[in-house]
Parts: sequence; C-alpha cells; structure tokens
Amino acid sequence: MPTIEHKLNITEEEVPEHIRRLAQEHGECPSSKDKVIEEFRNYILEHNECQPHRNDARYLEKFLRARYWKIENSYKLLCSYYKFREQNKSYYEKVRPLDLRHVGQSDILTVTPYRDQHGHRILIYRFGLWRPNRVTVDDIFRATIVLQELGSLEPISQIVGGVGIFDLKDLGLEHILHLSPSVAQKMIVLLTSMPIRTSAFHIVNQNWVFNAAFKIFKPFLNAAMRERLYIHGSDMTSLHKHINPEHLPKRYGGLHEDYSYTLWLDMLKEQCSGNSVQTDMEQLGFIFDQA
Repeated sequence: MPTIEHKLNITEEEVPEHIRRLAQEHGECPSSKDKVIEEFRNYILEHNECQPHRNDARYLEKFLRARYWKIENSYKLLCSYYKFREQNKSYYEKVRPLDLRHVGQSDILTVTPYRDQHGHRILIYRFGLWRPNRVTVDDIFRATIVLQELGSLEPISQIVGGVGIFDLKDLGLEHILHLSPSVAQKMIVLLTSMPIRTSAFHIVNQNWVFNAAFKIFKPFLNAAMRERLYIHGSDMTSLHKHINPEHLPKRYGGLHEDYSYTLWLDMLKEQCSGNSVQTDMEQLGFIFDQA
C-alpha cells in the first residue's frame, strides 16, 4: 500500500457525513450545541470542583463529545482529567515532545495514521520491545499523553474515540517487575480520564507472563472496561471480527506497514510549528523549541 501521510484532522469540515450522523446519535444536536456548551460552562462555574485552564466552546466541546453530551458525566470527566494532570505534573510541565524520539525508535508504542472502519485511530503498544533501562515508565506515559492530547484535538476522534492494541509478544519478567500496581492503576486512570474515549482494548500474542501482568491490572478495571476488553491470543481472525484487516498492520494480518511514533514527532515539527496545535499543546505545559 502507498505510504500514508501523518496528519491531524483538526477542523470540523473534515468530519465525514456518516460520523456527523453518529455524533447526533450520541446526543449532539447542531441547533442546540451552543446552548448546551453554555450550560456546561455555567455548571463548571457553579460546582467549582476544578478550574480548567480554558472554557471556550472548542475546548469544552471535546469533553461533552466524550460523554455523549451529558453535562454531569462530562463534568466528572473534566475533573478527573484535571486531577490526573495535578497529580502528574511531570508528564506535562516542561516536557518537550520532540525529545521523546527515543521512545519511538524503540517501537514501544505508536498510533496509526489511518483509521479503522469505524473512524478510530489505533493506539498500539508492543511491550515486549520495551527495554526499561533505555526507556523509563514515565517516558512511556509522556509519549502516550502526547498522542492522546493530539488525538483529542481531532473532531472525528472526539466523536468516535479510539481503540488500543496491546501486543504482548515477548513480554518477560523484566517488564512485570516495572509494572507495579501503582503503575497499572495510573495507566488505567490515564486512559479513562482523557477527553477521548477508548472504545476497546485488544490483547494479542499474550504468553504465560500475561497471567501475572493481568493480576496487576484486573483490580483496577471497572465493569465497563472489562466489557471493552478482548483477549485474542495469536488468533488474528478473532481480532479481525472487531477491526477489518484493511485497517491493520501486516503483523496483525492486515495490509499496512508499521508506522513509527517518530513520524508523529516529525509531523509536529514540520506541520504544527506556530499554529493552533502548538498553541494548544503549549497551554498544557509542553515546550516546543524553535529550530
């Protein structure tokens, strides 16, 4: 297949008609959108449990979309998001996304530049490639957050969410030693506190070490998350029941080449310098040094 450009779809005009219809099924009504956003803004001021750094319509809309335009649930998400940020300032403040290239070079995680049949981007972790002496747990969190924050700027992703593939091939005891219960809990909190839904978690290529790892993560999975968790082993036909192989890398029985995390960093440097994406990220604490 031809190489696919790494590009953020940050305008409402890029939302396909079938995704617009889905948004309306999720509670988004074009004629009353502004009114609901204003009600949400007032709700935030009245309850005052968290103080978002922005309250403009474009910013608040992504929290409403992530919770189907239900104001109370959107507010809970907003507070969870800012609580996570407050408790993990080192993942945002003075972090230089372009300095995370070593994470991408290790191929531990990436996000596909294409979308699946439902419009999801696919977040892929390959923990068996992780070398803790080269890439810290904190750097994995930082790299994940950069991708999640960028994804939350895309109206399409705000509406449909994303999916995750956790490839556990070659997962070993050295990895489990670094996946403490606190790290496991933090990863779950991260994935459930961002203003972008994770619609499904797919586990592939797990080995005997997975049982030990799953015992760490399982206590932190609520009922809703367990319903979205699918364990496929090495049976890619099982994965294909959820994600069409036309939208998967070849290693999972698909058609696409692997795309490195570093390509997203190149995109940030080349396409986003000085525009609204950089401004939005800098307001979160990230630093983009001018070349």
